[in-house]
Amino acid sequence: MQFIEYPKCSTCQKAKSWLDEHNITYTDRHIVENNPSYDELKQWYERSGLPLKKFFNTSGMLYKEMQLKDKLNTMSEEEQLNLLATNGMLVKRPLIVEDNMVLTGFKEAEWAEKLL
Repeated sequence: MQFIEYPKCSTCQKAKSWLDEHNITYTDRHIVENNPSYDELKQWYERSGLPLKKFFNTSGMLYKEMQLKDKLNTMSEEEQLNLLATNGMLVKRPLIVEDNMVLTGFKEAEWAEKLL
């Protein structure tokens, strides 16, 4: 299982502590130093069953600076995935990626249901 995070993100820190408390093994990945590729994002999106918007860090400064709230609706899926692949700060985090599951953001109840 991959745990994809931005270490300075407080939500990522909480999620990591939660994983550690529950003795869940994971491989850590820094989302900025090792930004997800277009192909990875496309696979995760297809595997997740989530709307693509759930992969965007909508509360992030970069998202707001780029005024993506207004632009995403007019962009194709491919354009959105390409954009996400340009900068890890655009990607919702933390991300859990396993063979048959992808979780975006940290919602303790959802994680408990899927991981415990």
